[in-house]
Amino acid sequence: MPGQDKTGPLGQGAMTGRGLGPCGCGKHRGFGRGYGWRYAEPVTLTKDEERKILEVELKEVEAEKKAIEKRLEEMK
Repeated sequence: MPGQDKTGPLGQGAMTGRGLGPCGCGKHRGFGRGYGWRYAEPVTLTKDEERKILEVELKEVEAEKKAIEKRLEEMK
């Protein structure tokens, strides 16, 4: 990422490059398979873990909704 300004290689935003820089493990890249590419392994959650995650996400969405509603009220 030129300039370390999070704009990507051509100013198109993060994650638009080839993953060769420090964010894509470019610093630690070896000569083996993958050349800096990581393959994500699927994660299996229990129902309780998934429920907790969803509850946290719901609280975040509700907080964002309240902030948007507040801003809309201020604009009236």
